[in-house]
Amino acid sequence: MTKAAVLGAGSWGTAFAKVLADAGSDVTVWSRRPEVAESIVTRHENPGYLPGVVLPPGLHATADHTQALAGADLVVLAVPSQSLRTNLEAWKDDLPEDATLLSLAKGIETGTLMRMSQVIGQVSGVDSNRIAVLSGPNLAREIALGQPSATVVACTDSSRALAIQKDCATGYFRPYTNSDVIGCEVGGACKNVIALACGMAAGIGLGENTTATIITRGLAEVTRLGVALGANPATLSGLAGVGDLVATCTSRLSRNRTFGERLGRGGSIESAQDATNGQVAEGVKSCTSVRALAAGFDVEMPLTDAVHRVCHDGLEVQEAIGQLLGRRTKPE
Repeated sequence: MTKAAVLGAGSWGTAFAKVLADAGSDVTVWSRRPEVAESIVTRHENPGYLPGVVLPPGLHATADHTQALAGADLVVLAVPSQSLRTNLEAWKDDLPEDATLLSLAKGIETGTLMRMSQVIGQVSGVDSNRIAVLSGPNLAREIALGQPSATVVACTDSSRALAIQKDCATGYFRPYTNSDVIGCEVGGACKNVIALACGMAAGIGLGENTTATIITRGLAEVTRLGVALGANPATLSGLAGVGDLVATCTSRLSRNRTFGERLGRGGSIESAQDATNGQVAEGVKSCTSVRALAAGFDVEMPLTDAVHRVCHDGLEVQEAIGQLLGRRTKPE
């Protein structure tokens, strides 16, 4: 039996811990707040993030990361992308030898412009073949309720990817393997930015044609960046690319879409944050990092640039839409 430590008790960390437990793993969740860990153990619920979802009775939880990591074969990193480095600095000395490190975080680190697997490698010092990433159309609440979904586990070591695949395969959760870590990470980071754009468009009253256009053109610019970084374009046509993009851009369970919709209705960054119960809309910070990364590789990403300017430069959503529509026409 695989012993797994899930470091992070947010909605996706908790949902994925449930998946691992349902698949037969011995799972311990680490929460920075002791009361959340206690609720998972005694009430079998994480009311702050997944209210009403019954968690497996055998799911362990603790506020002590050393206890969670002890003897773990699989360490799941389920904290927001911009806090991953800080957390990992505190955890690195307690990581079990030869454990596989699996990232659920989706983003490009501010300042360094590193993907999450790069951050993990730099901070922990482990070989890249021990680092895996997971990405796909994985809205946490739906998965926690047992609704069918699929995902991609990417790792340069195929045996580790296969092991994770086995550890999280259930009757409702179907994992596929891939060796394209870059493609999965680029898709996961950029889809949050495009989802913000979709939300903004919905917030000012635009309809499905606009949403479809943003998703399609968003996929084109994400693919351009992925290819420039060395990704396989086929990865971005699959679950970790277009699959994740569609789910995040269209669902009201998506924090990034919801956040963007609030902005489109004239709300501030602060009020939009309050409306998502204080949960992180990763795209707000990632849009700046993705934009800078694209500029470094001379990749044109007009939607990402527009989202950045709305979130950080005070550009009105209506004006951003107008500027995008006013761009020079060209062949698709």
